[in-house]
Amino acid sequence: MKQSQVILGLVNPKSPDNVGSVLRAAANYRVDKVFYTGDRYPRAIERKARTVDMSRKISKDVLISRADCLIDIVAKDMKIVCVEFAINAIPLPEYEHPENAIYIFGPEDGSIDQDIIDQADAVVYVPTVGCMNLSASVNVLLYDRLVKAANYHASNALIRENRDTNNRLKVV
Repeated sequence: MKQSQVILGLVNPKSPDNVGSVLRAAANYRVDKVFYTGDRYPRAIERKARTVDMSRKISKDVLISRADCLIDIVAKDMKIVCVEFAINAIPLPEYEHPENAIYIFGPEDGSIDQDIIDQADAVVYVPTVGCMNLSASVNVLLYDRLVKAANYHASNALIRENRDTNNRLKVV
């Protein structure tokens, strides 16, 4: 069985804490790689010597790389899905996720460029009142993808294998 490929593309993110939360979500939902554009994120890391570690150990294996253009990294069999609070976008609950996708998210203080939107196979939005923050949007989208997947599996074995040492709760 062929494994699907999921990539996240972040357009010029500015907050190291937000990107750290994205990396943690990427690890939790088995994203293959995260790319970002722009120079605000690396500059913010340089200025902010110490940041809260939102990643925990699970996200240490998620690769994050800079890209000049997110469209240029898309493989032939991969769909481009922009996540944007935009007119005529598809509400996320109605969206059927492709097997191989790059999900592109706009910056915390702006939008995805129109030329990227124009090349997208789909533009989806989370139907909320107002815009969500970057890492919250990533988490909601990846959770939606998970629960709609054909290979979705939930069990006590999953909990035992993946909970950390701080959680030993059991419902009786």
